[in-house]
Amino acid sequence: MNAAGILQIVVYFAVLTAGAIPLGAYMARVYSGERSWADPVLRPVERIIYKVCCIKADQEQHWTVYAFSALMFSVVGLVLIYAIMRLQAMLPLNPASQAAVAPDLAFNTAVSFTTNTNWQNYGGESTMAYLTQMLGMTVKNFTSAATGMAVLVALVRGFARRQAKTVGNFYVDAVRSILYVLLPLSIVVTLALVGQGMPQSFDAYTQVTTLEGAKQVIAQGPVASQVAIKHLGTNGGGFFNANSAHPFENPTALSNLIEMAGELLISAGLVFAFGRMIGDTRQGRALYITMALMLVVGITVCYWAEAAGNPLVQAMGVDLTSSDLAPGGNMEGKEVRFGIANSAIFATATTGTSTGAVNAMHDSFTPIGGMVPLVNMMLGEVIFGGVGCGLHGMIVFVIIAVFIAGLMVGRTPEYLGKKMEAREVKLAVLCILIFPLSILGFGAVAMVLPVGLAGMSAAGPHGLTEVLYAYTSATGNNGSAFGGLSGNTLFYNTTLAAAMLIGRFLIIVPTLAIAGSLAAKKIVPPSAGTFPTHGALFIGLLIAVIVVIGGLTFFPVLALGPIVEHLALAAGTLF
Repeated sequence: MNAAGILQIVVYFAVLTAGAIPLGAYMARVYSGERSWADPVLRPVERIIYKVCCIKADQEQHWTVYAFSALMFSVVGLVLIYAIMRLQAMLPLNPASQAAVAPDLAFNTAVSFTTNTNWQNYGGESTMAYLTQMLGMTVKNFTSAATGMAVLVALVRGFARRQAKTVGNFYVDAVRSILYVLLPLSIVVTLALVGQGMPQSFDAYTQVTTLEGAKQVIAQGPVASQVAIKHLGTNGGGFFNANSAHPFENPTALSNLIEMAGELLISAGLVFAFGRMIGDTRQGRALYITMALMLVVGITVCYWAEAAGNPLVQAMGVDLTSSDLAPGGNMEGKEVRFGIANSAIFATATTGTSTGAVNAMHDSFTPIGGMVPLVNMMLGEVIFGGVGCGLHGMIVFVIIAVFIAGLMVGRTPEYLGKKMEAREVKLAVLCILIFPLSILGFGAVAMVLPVGLAGMSAAGPHGLTEVLYAYTSATGNNGSAFGGLSGNTLFYNTTLAAAMLIGRFLIIVPTLAIAGSLAAKKIVPPSAGTFPTHGALFIGLLIAVIVVIGGLTFFPVLALGPIVEHLALAAGTLF
């Protein structure tokens, strides 16, 4: 670790915070139906959308109807993107004459983009036509992100309302998420990325002759528009197989900063929007500090591990100079353009959120460096997390934290004036249990079946980590991967798709049930015995609850994977 790398981390958080605070204020006005600077242009468009789609904007929904609307919206989108991939050979804007996508891969990919996971068992430039990338992937990047944002807004209304039977209108919330937030930001970021040299065209692939006289096909296309929303919407699906390590998807140091900041911008902004919508900005600030502290720890550990280099080399007594500009550290699988610090920031940010984009190959990280992204996802994608989903996941942990605090002081737990009773706590526990059941369940099956073991490229603990990472990424709707796993098989396409659906919709439904339950409650004025939830004590308690729950659940399997791999390498043992 060096001063230049630390400065990059500081600049990153400064840019993120400076953008998130005003964005949060803007989104709070949008979702509250208040007038914003965008209204003169976008309000007429919003009315037209409601009229064309027969949406009754003034008709709110009970949480069950809200949940059903979110599910049906997602199912219709899944069917449409699946059809586009299966029919792409017959559709226009296919200059490379891409064939129809295989049924199991098309199903996996359709589920992936519908659930905001964007897991990719394919190479984008060698599998998908331009129309598929735009009409399928890019559109789903908007709609899946909007679904997560809408669910969060419904949960926030549950805290803000008194004895209400409704939590809003899903279609209104989704439309406003796209029209007022995702689309304007995507346009700005797209233009910025084009300015950095990122392609945005319908030109056919270019064939060139290399210096050695060989023929090479250079893929291109409408890249910038998909890259913008893949980061802003915490989607992560790459136009190219190498994702943000590809020079067309991430051409410069500035584009790298834009992409890293974009991954957290809306998720961080929603934390501040939460504080404004409930009328107490201190609560939003406390959650932001909690998330930021956990992200800083993750970046620090990952940066330290990668700068220290391979523990096997250290065990051999080789002196390494941990500098981004000098030999030393673990540069395997990393872009020299970005170095170790930016690779560590990107890897931690992309898994602290549910983005899943990569500018370095996580499979090539050191065992401890690779464990950081894995742990980020295992904690439930609550360190900012996906747009909307990260914050409502954090609020689930808040409910558990105030429940524990209530037990300690002998009072009924409450948060923001709402009593956390048996129903809310049970639903919160259900949300938390879904993650380990899916990750460890599917992982165990893959590790005992020959079809699962066949996909591993490494033996020993690293092979276990490859499989564990895949199901953690799928259940957490992240989409990043340890690239050594061969996932494009019937077994992995099917089981990973199932994990994605579980991680998305079996979380959304109980979250909306919590929203409906809270909306129906009275708001109790704070008293002398009320536990404050905006100070350092609560932040510490919340972090402890998240870490302890994650540690107790996943430490045994982590001990068999990256931890034992690190110890074995330090002892000079290879597998």
